[in-house]
Amino acid sequence: MSGSAGQTPAGVNAVGESFLMPVEDVFRRHQGRTVLVTGRIERGRVRIGNEVEVVGPSRGPIAVVDGIEDGRVRIDEASAEMNVGVLLRGVAADVVERGQVLATPGSIDTYAAFTADITLLSEEQGSTAVVVGDRLCFYTRTAVLWGTVTVLHGTDVVRPLHGAGVTVALEEPVALEEGQAFAFRHRGRAAGSGIVTQLPR
Repeated sequence: MSGSAGQTPAGVNAVGESFLMPVEDVFRRHQGRTVLVTGRIERGRVRIGNEVEVVGPSRGPIAVVDGIEDGRVRIDEASAEMNVGVLLRGVAADVVERGQVLATPGSIDTYAAFTADITLLSEEQGSTAVVVGDRLCFYTRTAVLWGTVTVLHGTDVVRPLHGAGVTVALEEPVALEEGQAFAFRHRGRAAGSGIVTQLPR
C-alpha cells in the first residue's frame, strides 16, 4: 500500500486543522517498546502526550505520542509542513506501515470506493483510453493501491488529454477525504491524475 503521490498541499490555514501525517517509514526503538514513524505533517499540530490514531486499511489503534524528532533534535511540538519523526507508545511496529496516516482520533475514515474527476495525460506521455472495467494503480499521499473503474459518468470512454467523472472500487480500503488528490497508472505507464469528489455515505 506504499508509494508517494497526490500529496495535499499544506498552507498557513492547515496548522489550525485536525492533525494528519502520512506514514513514510517505520522504525523500532527501545527494544521495540516504542515505534518511530516518519513523515511530513499535512495539517494540524501534534504535541508530546497527544493521542493519535493509525488509519488504513481500517480505523486502527490509538497510540500516545512519546516524543517528536526534527532531524536529531527532540522537540515538544510539530506542525503542518514539518518533516518529523513521531515516537509512538502503545502500538506494535507491525501494525504501522507506509501508506497509512497518523491522525487526530476520529477525524478521518477509510473507504474502498470513491467518485472522482480525472484527467488523462497525452498519448505522447504514455496515456491510453480508460473504459469501465479497467484496473488502475492509484497513488495518494504515500499509499499505492489498485482499483477498478466501475462507472464512467456521461461518457463511454475517457481518451488522452480528456477528463471525466469516474467511480472506482478499490481492492483495499485507504484513508480518503473529499478533495484529496491522486495520480494513477494504466497498463504500467503514468496515465493521469484526479481529485476525489464524493465518498460513500
